[in-house]
Amino acid sequence: MKIQAQHPLTLLTVIMIAALLSGCAAFRHQTAGVDLDEADPMRERFDFTDLRSITESFANELAYSSFITEHNDPPIMMIAGVQNRTSEYMDTKNLSDRLRTLLFQTGNVQFVNEARREDLLREQGYQAAQATPETQAAVGQQLGAQYMMSGSLTEMSDRSPRQVRVSRTVRRYYKLTLEVTDLETGLLAWTAEREFAREARQPLIGW
Repeated sequence: MKIQAQHPLTLLTVIMIAALLSGCAAFRHQTAGVDLDEADPMRERFDFTDLRSITESFANELAYSSFITEHNDPPIMMIAGVQNRTSEYMDTKNLSDRLRTLLFQTGNVQFVNEARREDLLREQGYQAAQATPETQAAVGQQLGAQYMMSGSLTEMSDRSPRQVRVSRTVRRYYKLTLEVTDLETGLLAWTAEREFAREARQPLIGW
């Protein structure tokens, strides 16, 4: 009796089914921790690796600058925020929060909690009406900020021109500028900027 050769498509189907049934790693969802200090950017856009490195750089420069060290006591600051002037959504509050945390941890800078002023006033009002005199927070004793920190994040981008190719190159340039303003005089007390550019090659066919 003559045995017919097995169809190649059928053989491929059998191999795929066997791989799925055996739990082949290529077909399983996998999750793994990432070392934030060793992580590399996965695209050309601003990401968490940039946020970490750029805030650490700014914090080190400002915390140990002559502007800070010339004060007998750590100066008191408030953060007005970082303006997003890029073409995409960015959580600049996250950026300013991390910068404040790093600066505060050096012990060279103090911050007022400007984002919680209404909560502070509400709590003081409650204590004035309900708390015993011995435990009430004194009204009118909050310290005012001496300096205001603000900044802006800008972006420029470019991409390879139209031509016959199998991939496209995208390049983005970012610049973050921070400044500290004396609230009494309005004079600029300190400023610095960081800039970087990154490019990525994107295949025109893929998934």
